[in-house]
Amino acid sequence: MQQGLPTDRDVSPFVPPARITELRETRPVSPLLFPDGHEGWLVTGYDAVRQVLADTRFSSRQDLGIVHVPFPTPGMPELTEPVPQEPGVFISMDPPDHTRLRRKLTGAFTVKRMKALEERVAEITEQRLDELAQLTPPVDLVREFALPVPSQVICELLGVPYEDRGSFEENSARFMERDITLEDKIAVYVALSTYLNGLVTSKRAEPADDLLSDLARDEDLSDAELTGMAFLLLLAGHETTANMLALGTFALLEHPDQLAELRSRPELIPDAVEELLRYLSVADVFFRYASQDVELHGETIREGSMVVLSLLGGNHDPERYDDAGVLDVHRNARGHLAFGHGVHQCLGQQLARIEMRAGFEGLLRRFPTLRLDVPARDVELKTMTSIYGVHALPVSWE
Repeated sequence: MQQGLPTDRDVSPFVPPARITELRETRPVSPLLFPDGHEGWLVTGYDAVRQVLADTRFSSRQDLGIVHVPFPTPGMPELTEPVPQEPGVFISMDPPDHTRLRRKLTGAFTVKRMKALEERVAEITEQRLDELAQLTPPVDLVREFALPVPSQVICELLGVPYEDRGSFEENSARFMERDITLEDKIAVYVALSTYLNGLVTSKRAEPADDLLSDLARDEDLSDAELTGMAFLLLLAGHETTANMLALGTFALLEHPDQLAELRSRPELIPDAVEELLRYLSVADVFFRYASQDVELHGETIREGSMVVLSLLGGNHDPERYDDAGVLDVHRNARGHLAFGHGVHQCLGQQLARIEMRAGFEGLLRRFPTLRLDVPARDVELKTMTSIYGVHALPVSWE
């Protein structure tokens, strides 16, 4: 039985932990012993992960029973009661509640509407690249480019004042940390929710031309639900893409042959984005809760069991991808699990793709001599947050 969840990418900063690879090869659906002594399951194979994500018998709700957290928060008391659902946070809901709230957003995130946003994303990206070019290297690519681009995009989409970004970026990053105390976690959540509730109230009173205003016109949504939806969209709308831009750049700089291919053939960038999403899997761990007994790849998952899904392990499964541990910008990586699968598949994935294509294309075009300014081993990795990435990426150019 696997003791605890192996999360440190100990082979390299990019590929799965050695233990995840071992488990996938020997028992892709493995018993897992949580730190509190409770038994659950760890799923590491591509087919098994995809099956769980598509099977509605594996619930996303945390109010069905006691959830045994694989990453204990300091100061967190032992859970003896189910965790209540937060209004509007539909990723922790099942149909029909999940369906009702998600449908409110599907019109905003259609491929057609995202394509219409493409020109504005390109403008924002070029503005940030202009500002980056004015700086004297070395610079931190996270602070100067990878974070500001998706932050400004999501602010404009939702109708969040961009001048407030400092507060919500700091609180969002803090909220994603695994090693803060429960008291601090609650304080950050309350701060973000209070801010967004005030914004929701103003949108109700004076709607503008933005997504939150569109939602605010819907009388079927309560203020609490709208606040929860805004919290989820703001958090997911910049954290994941920011980490992909920074970690993806790090990966390309560490694979100069792949970087050279993209510089000489920029038409490969859309495929490269899919490959980087697969290869890096920044949202690498998902959780589900068995609402009844389920047979999964020869194992019986009992009702009430918590199931931990390694999307990183699944995306590196050699049964699905040849030479899965190799970064290959020529690969057809579509079908990867980086955005999840099933009813909870990431709603904003098309916007994320647009931002990453613009970001990587612009960086490679504007900074052909971009390089790391420190040894790769000195790049500080985000190993104790819910989204994997780098805290900073010092870079230079000629």
